[in-house]
Amino acid sequence: MNNQEHTILLIEDDEVLQRFLSLALKTNGYRVLQAKEGAIGLSVVINQHVDLVLLDLGLPDIDGFEVLENIKKVSLVPVIIISARGKEFDKVSALDMGANDYVTKPFNIGEVLARIRVALRNLPMQTEKEFTYQNLTIDFDKYLVSVNGTDIHLTPIEFKLLELLVKHQGKVLTHRFIQEEIWGYHTVDDYQSLRVFMASIRKKLGQTNTNSSYILTEVGVGYRFKDE
Repeated sequence: MNNQEHTILLIEDDEVLQRFLSLALKTNGYRVLQAKEGAIGLSVVINQHVDLVLLDLGLPDIDGFEVLENIKKVSLVPVIIISARGKEFDKVSALDMGANDYVTKPFNIGEVLARIRVALRNLPMQTEKEFTYQNLTIDFDKYLVSVNGTDIHLTPIEFKLLELLVKHQGKVLTHRFIQEEIWGYHTVDDYQSLRVFMASIRKKLGQTNTNSSYILTEVGVGYRFKDE
């Protein structure tokens, strides 16, 4: 991937952090646009080409959640939240509102760069008939799943759950998002049922340790299909 083709908008009011992130992004070949206020950031998204947004939630003029909501109204651009707000509620809320990822300050720049690569990676799964990752193969037309060439039987619900995860590979899917996509509604009581389904899928895929894992748990938030 040629990073020079990608433009990243950094919406951050902390000048020290803004300079640090801007330098790191430019060093890795990205073109960087900067905004210290939410309103200016929204204007940039509307009027200029942006491939990804790094968004702080604690902005001086508009709360970051409002900025995120407005970005999603006008653009499909990926948004990664970078915030000092580390509470589970904030993470879940941001992801449910459409954020692609959530990184809590202080952070490791290598992790941020890795999550940017995931968000920018093109995965046109909606038009592909087959998905392959490591030893796992999924044929969407035939509803077939195999690991190491051996067919795996999944129930219809299990197949839909796995399909949803791989079509959003690398992105954290919240419990609420998964329930609404699969069942059309969500309840807190059904989180345990979702965990049971995920445990069954993992067992059938032979997921017994981190080396063979496909589905990762984001504790208290949801699930992510492994990418890197």
